[in-house]
Amino acid sequence: MINAWLSIASSYSAEGIGYSGVDSVTVDLQHGMLSFSEALHMLQAISATPAIPLVRVPDLNPATIMHLLDAGSYGVICPMISTPEEAAALVAACRYPPVGTRSFGPSRGLLYGGQDYVSHADNTVMAIPMIETAEAVERIDQILEVDGIDMIYLGPNDLAYSLDGHVGFPRPNSELAIERVVKSATRKGIPVGIFCADAQEACRRREQGCALVTPGNDFSHLVRSMKNAVATIGDDTSAVSKVNHGY
Repeated sequence: MINAWLSIASSYSAEGIGYSGVDSVTVDLQHGMLSFSEALHMLQAISATPAIPLVRVPDLNPATIMHLLDAGSYGVICPMISTPEEAAALVAACRYPPVGTRSFGPSRGLLYGGQDYVSHADNTVMAIPMIETAEAVERIDQILEVDGIDMIYLGPNDLAYSLDGHVGFPRPNSELAIERVVKSATRKGIPVGIFCADAQEACRRREQGCALVTPGNDFSHLVRSMKNAVATIGDDTSAVSKVNHGY
């Protein structure tokens, strides 16, 4: 799966990205520059496209998780999950009783998912813990044993901070940790997602065994595209000369 990542509050952009051919679109409420109200509008826009709407929540807060599920998210990526107890709390917030503790009030779920949303929600809504700390890597086998985890999602930058002391390359310890997590999850039959800097890294991670790859976020794509355009135009000195001379 190819997953898009949105950090800019724009339902227009969310709609366009949803039609870009990606399999899913994640609205980022942890590091994205947006609020719940803005996320709601973006989820509405994504719902009109073929892509699956996901969210990354700011933290492990059951009330926030339930609210965003009611708003129409079909998956919750939760950062900084380091223990099996935290993973179990995430799963519980995503499941209705008696399996979990999700409060009833699906709101947009009934609109987007249909009148049978509640009866199928536990089987279709994805609980996705982020693995991005040294403790999470050490306890990955225990975390993977938690019933109800649908996917794990690797945060390579926080892993690099935690295990290598910096984000940039080389970061050998966190790369070994990623390999370990992917192998453990694969043995358990749980798919792995990962955030990537760009499409080239996404291809490499897919070859490494990741089932879902995120080739950067909307802001990085926007800035990179404009920088490339500026560089291309700036390299064309003949065109610049014509402009300067009024041609």
